Amino acid sequence: MREKTPPYWRARRVVAALGSAPRAGGGRADPPLVGPPRRTPRPRRHFTAHLGFEADSPEQARELAVAYAEALSLLRPELALGAAAWSPADAWHRAERLFCGAVGPDGERCADVAGHPGFHHAAGPGGLGWGEGDG
Repeated sequence: MREKTPPYWRARRVVAALGSAPRAGGGRADPPLVGPPRRTPRPRRHFTAHLGFEADSPEQARELAVAYAEALSLLRPELALGAAAWSPADAWHRAERLFCGAVGPDGERCADVAGHPGFHHAAGPGGLGWGEGDG
């Protein structure tokens, strides 16, 4: 005949019989029967947020996209501003970069809009300028 006790009581008796339950009198318990997972945690991954908005022309859409990207980067500094791009809503495969992203002499990246004239500038009010200049 089967026992009529709940399954968790039976499991406790089995653990106690195997000797891994805490000992009476405050002694230390044996190590657990199940070890920690051997799999290393997954590395952090990058994700993309797509924002939809309306504009009258591609030029206006580009300006709005730059404004949205800069505003979001002020609110959340961990956003990768240099990776921002824009595209028509029905043609994501035609995405264009919003920011220049040219690498400077100290490893910083240009924070100006893509295709800007003149020097490249690092992010921030006192950002380093480099490049060919106005010529």
